Amino acid sequence: MDIKKLLLFADVAETENFTKTGDRMGYTQSGVSHLLKSLEDEIGFSLFIRSKQGVKLTGNAKMILPGVRSLLAMTEHLEQMISEINGLEKGQLVIATFSSISIHWLPKIIHVFQQNHPSIKIKLMEGGTDDIVNWIESDLVDFGFVSKRNTKSLDWISLYEDPLYAVVPLDYPAPEGGIFPIEKFEGQHFVISAMGTDYDVHHALSSSGVKPNIDFTSKDDHAIISMIENKLGISILPGLTCHNFESHVSAYPLKPFCSRTLGVAMKSKKDLTPAALKFLKLTKDMMPELI
Repeated sequence: MDIKKLLLFADVAETENFTKTGDRMGYTQSGVSHLLKSLEDEIGFSLFIRSKQGVKLTGNAKMILPGVRSLLAMTEHLEQMISEINGLEKGQLVIATFSSISIHWLPKIIHVFQQNHPSIKIKLMEGGTDDIVNWIESDLVDFGFVSKRNTKSLDWISLYEDPLYAVVPLDYPAPEGGIFPIEKFEGQHFVISAMGTDYDVHHALSSSGVKPNIDFTSKDDHAIISMIENKLGISILPGLTCHNFESHVSAYPLKPFCSRTLGVAMKSKKDLTPAALKFLKLTKDMMPELI
């Protein structure tokens, strides 16, 4: 079975659009359609339901998609091992990440990595906890930078303990001693990250028994900060998220201390590609200058 056809099938399953997949992978729309029709003839059943809005997977296609993604991941791993044996470096690294990490950590890491390994292509996929866990389990990414909470049974490498802060408008009265007791959130107008995007803030509130009035939820950290700045509520946010927003909002350490554990989640450490292993080694080496 032609790996190129399977790559196209997996990409169309993500884009739901033949033209978009063709643009991403260097084919015309008709070329994508022809190759996937050939794949359908080869396996003996239809893969897509076509409409004016795009394409959707058939039931049979959904059944084989996890196996196709696993095969493609193993093929990428094998190709990188062969390249290493031949003294070459090539391949692709797909990394899932929180937006705060893609802003504050990854640009520096990727810059150094690409200087040392210029032939390895890197693709980033930003999302919340549930997105990242799903992408790892579905073999859409090699690994993910994420908070440890709710990463289920994935393998894990810890990198940094990121404190949680009370975040309020600039003119909000400063708490005594510069420390914000978490019970002060009780009954307050509150802006919170959407469940599934973040679990650490939800856990900090539930474990303390505090119940604020949740007026707004958002998947976007910057949107939450903007809402706080415009006095739509107060919140709890990780320190990495608050970084560089000191002129927009005030942030105070919580009492009791709360934090999230940031690190790297993956399906299996032993199955990481050579490129992934090199990227993670570089990440651990660079952590002291990133935090």
